Order: sequence, then structure tokens, then C-alpha cells
Amino acid sequence: MRDERILLAHGSGGKLSHELVAQVMLPAFANPALDVLHDGARVEAGGAKLAFTTDSYVVKPLFFAGGDIGKLAVCGTVNDLAVSGAVPLYLSAGFIIEEGFPVADLRRIVASMRAAAAEAAVAIVTGDTKVVEKGAVDGIYINTAGIGAVMAGTDISPLNARPGQDVILSGPVGDHAVAVMAGRHGLELPATVASDCAPLGGMLKAVLTAVPSVAVLRDPTRGGLATTLNEIAVQANVGIMVDEAAIPVRPEVRAVCDILGFDPLYLANEGKVIIFVESLHSEKVIAVLRSHPYGREARVIGRVAAAPAGQVGLRTGIGGVRLLDMLVGDQLPRIC
Repeated sequence: MRDERILLAHGSGGKLSHELVAQVMLPAFANPALDVLHDGARVEAGGAKLAFTTDSYVVKPLFFAGGDIGKLAVCGTVNDLAVSGAVPLYLSAGFIIEEGFPVADLRRIVASMRAAAAEAAVAIVTGDTKVVEKGAVDGIYINTAGIGAVMAGTDISPLNARPGQDVILSGPVGDHAVAVMAGRHGLELPATVASDCAPLGGMLKAVLTAVPSVAVLRDPTRGGLATTLNEIAVQANVGIMVDEAAIPVRPEVRAVCDILGFDPLYLANEGKVIIFVESLHSEKVIAVLRSHPYGREARVIGRVAAAPAGQVGLRTGIGGVRLLDMLVGDQLPRIC
């Protein structure tokens, strides 16, 4: 570790986050299930193949266009199970609440979690609540863990990326981070700019039923599309080339990014998925995605190559290629 103290950037999902995990967490906890470093661990218990994941949510503000911390907590955990190749089944919910927090806001958050869980067809079966002194947390923090049943015949891992595979994106990027930023700073944006927060389990179950040979699934949350692609390129030791013109970004989101100097390729998403699959199956995958409300703008955005290994390139609109590196920190902290 180059730093003697934890920085906000260590929680961004960028280079410092990876450094923290590699130098502090992995040496302490290393085991075959963890070492894959996927969004959820695939484990076995009593002969059953399961996926297990956990996440903590500290978003600011708690309520934003298109969602809130409660919906985010359920959808984020459901999606981590789904991109592990599992059907989400059960969640836990842990609450750390600041003294003086409005009960009306807590009821609103819990109702949002209930609605998201119902849509995702999961049950919140256990939980915990702690109340801490005023100022110890910023309102409320939520931790959720989830268990799902791995779909038979699937083998989903970032290590499965291979040259020749297509890279598919399920829809526009940057919506969530821009919606959170607007809420945080009181910006007035068009009603079309809202978080993409959504449970993707049903859509991905349909994809894997149609094409069980899908190699990689990832949801590009912290660090966005560019950081997630870099993680896969490094883990699988492959090169990835994506086409700037093929990556969907809503005009309103692009306009906000242009004004404030953000790159939408590094902004967080909470309702999108990246899929790596052999090119002969791409049309079928896209057809399944487009038949679902959360995948109607799915498209192929790039391809996996043998070289340059561990790097991601962006073919620009003017015909050049630039390196899409992993950010050191984050353009907008506390978006999930």
C-alpha cells in the first residue's frame, strides 16, 4: 500500500480499490472461491451449486430520480447473483441507522425494498438493525447478502474471456451516476434522466436458458463500463477493443458529462450487464435481451482479442484508438 491511511478513492472500484483488495484482503482471506474475484462466489453445499454475495450501500442522497438506497440494496445484490449465473433466491438485510433518522423515511426505504424484492422474485429472510449515535453514520447504511441457485450447464467467470468473443452491452451507460449527482447537487435535469436501478435476474435467466455457453457476465457498477472491462482483460489476460460509436449513451447524460467534465464510460450503472459470448450466439443473446424491458437497447459494442493482453482499447469516432485505462479514484464518490 502506497498510502498509510484509507482514502475515499479506496472505495471507488478503481485502481486504489484493487490495490487494497490485492494487498490487504486477499492475503488474509485467499481461497479458491474468493480468488476468482467475481461479483459473487460460486460454492457447493450438500451437493447443491450456489452463488453467494454481499454488498453494503452508503449512497448519498438516500433518494434520487429512479430509486433510493433501499431499491439499490436489493437490485445490487440480486444482480451480483444473476451475473454469477445463478437464479437469485434469498436475501438478508442489515441496517445501521443514525439516531434521529425519520421513521417516515425508514418506512419509505423498507417499502421500496419490498417492492424491488417482489419484482425480483426473492425473499428477504433474515436481517439485523443497529442504531448508532448521531453523526456516526450519514442517515442510514444498508448491507444485503444473497444466495442463489447456479443454473445447470453454466460456467460464468471473468477468467472465461477468450479471443474472438463478442462483447454485448444491454443498454445506455451513465444514467445512475448522473441521477445521483443531480440529486446530490440539486440540479434540474429532464425527467428522462433517472437511475437505471433494476433487478436483472429474470432477464439473465432467459439469456442463460437460451444460450448456456455465455462465458462472462458482469454488471458495470462502480467505475463503470471502462473499469469493468479492464478488470476482465487483466483477469483473463486478453485484449478488448470496443467501438465508441456502438456504446449507447443518452443525449441528456452525454450533455451533463460534457458540461461537468465526466466521461460516461467511467460512470456507475445499476441496471446494465456486459456479456461475453462466442459471436455465433450474439444474435440470439441480443434477441433475448431486446425482448425484455431492461435490455431493449442491447447491442454488440466490441470484441475480445489476444493482444494487447490486459488492456482495453476504444476505437474513436474519428478512426483512432485510445487506451481505456482504469481510474485511480472515482469521478463521483458514494454512488452506491
